[in-house]
Amino acid sequence: MVPYDYLIVGSGLFGCVFAHEAAEHNKKCLVIERRNHLGGNIYCENKGGINIHYYGGHIFHTSSKRVWQYVNRFVEFNNYINSPIANYKGKLYNLPFNMNTFHEMWGVITPQEAQMKIQEQCAAFKGEPKNLEEQAISLVGKDIYEKLIKGYTEKQWGRPCSELPAFIIKRLPVRYTYDNNYFNDLYQGVPIGGYNVLINALLKNIDVRTNTDFFVAPDEFKNIANKIVYTGAIDQYFDYTLGTLEYRGLRFEIEKHNTDNYQGGAVVNYTDKETPYTRIIEHKHFEFGKQRVTYITKEYPSTWKPGEEAYYPVNDAKNTALYQKYSALAQQENDVIFGGRLAEYKYYDMDKVIQSALDSVEREF
Repeated sequence: MVPYDYLIVGSGLFGCVFAHEAAEHNKKCLVIERRNHLGGNIYCENKGGINIHYYGGHIFHTSSKRVWQYVNRFVEFNNYINSPIANYKGKLYNLPFNMNTFHEMWGVITPQEAQMKIQEQCAAFKGEPKNLEEQAISLVGKDIYEKLIKGYTEKQWGRPCSELPAFIIKRLPVRYTYDNNYFNDLYQGVPIGGYNVLINALLKNIDVRTNTDFFVAPDEFKNIANKIVYTGAIDQYFDYTLGTLEYRGLRFEIEKHNTDNYQGGAVVNYTDKETPYTRIIEHKHFEFGKQRVTYITKEYPSTWKPGEEAYYPVNDAKNTALYQKYSALAQQENDVIFGGRLAEYKYYDMDKVIQSALDSVEREF
């Protein structure tokens, strides 16, 4: 008789939610994690009373009442509202694109003036957009594209916007109100005490092993549970037999500064091409900290290589076709549940990961 009902590979949100719900159904679970900590990319490290979002800033937001009520069972959320700033060569603009942005960009005051300016610039582009650059200009005009989209996007993806597919930005949020709230969702905030509080609550009384790589002894792990919940890279599960899916990487530089306030807000994007990082996160502002010191993270996009942490799937036509082949293989694995951003090769917001895990639980039980 095998010791576990479920082996969960990976301790990100999908794996942790599934493990918790399976345990609620009296199933015995083991969660294994190859890193030295739990929580995947939402892991926080506390220094001097400041919860550092170790893999970049994460703001929870959702319009799903079900998901919001679910996470609030485990941790209390504060009322942090994401209102990032864009820094273009020392000039500051509000995000997302709204009346504050347009006033800073052109000096316009009314929504009608802003609409006329954008329509005038969009009209300069004719025809069907063939790449991201043309798509962006056709949606928001040249000024916003060149100052707030071009440099940031080219750093993020490591290639010119003219070489990126148009579908990456099917639409761009444009608001004709003076509203700097980045998200349109009904619910928003950051866990008080950091995301570790949520992860630890989900995994309470569940067997976990960190520093444990499934691929060191996959056959051995497959024999200790009736079923596997796999949240790692789908191509790695199949030993890259069809080829390797591509990602963009990230590199994080965490710095301590002996000041109580480094940049005045949690998120500042650097949208010019010359600044090598895409944004600076000042973590204490997520929880309205009053500490005498502060910690910041500079985020540098990087070329990804297999074996490194994978962040952004390159969902172009080639990679999408390859993923679909792997997905077909996954459907033939009767005793394996594939879930999460790496196993499904998609960029997932946190609430959608939780919803996906809950849906998977419902199908299972």
